[in-house]
Amino acid sequence: MFVLELTYTAPVDKVDAALADHVTWLDQLYEAGVVLASGRKQPRDGGIIIAVAEDRAAAEALTATDPFVTAGVCEYRITEFLATKTAPALAAYRQQLPG
Repeated sequence: MFVLELTYTAPVDKVDAALADHVTWLDQLYEAGVVLASGRKQPRDGGIIIAVAEDRAAAEALTATDPFVTAGVCEYRITEFLATKTAPALAAYRQQLPG
């Protein structure tokens, strides 16, 4: 599982110009079961996405398709973690520690 932390690299008005496309991108990823949660950081200087991906390379490829990235208004910090405990609703996403 991955925490995708995005930080704005442009003024918020430039971010807002790409927001509708970013939301459409997120909606598609929710539909595909790739994104589990997302939202703005407070203060509004970026956002957080909780996502599942096969590996780090897949997570990097995913973030490269974000309209915010292609518009040049954000950059990502990607953190991989093993979700060994989850809320019951996320049981299907629980992971095992490597042997």
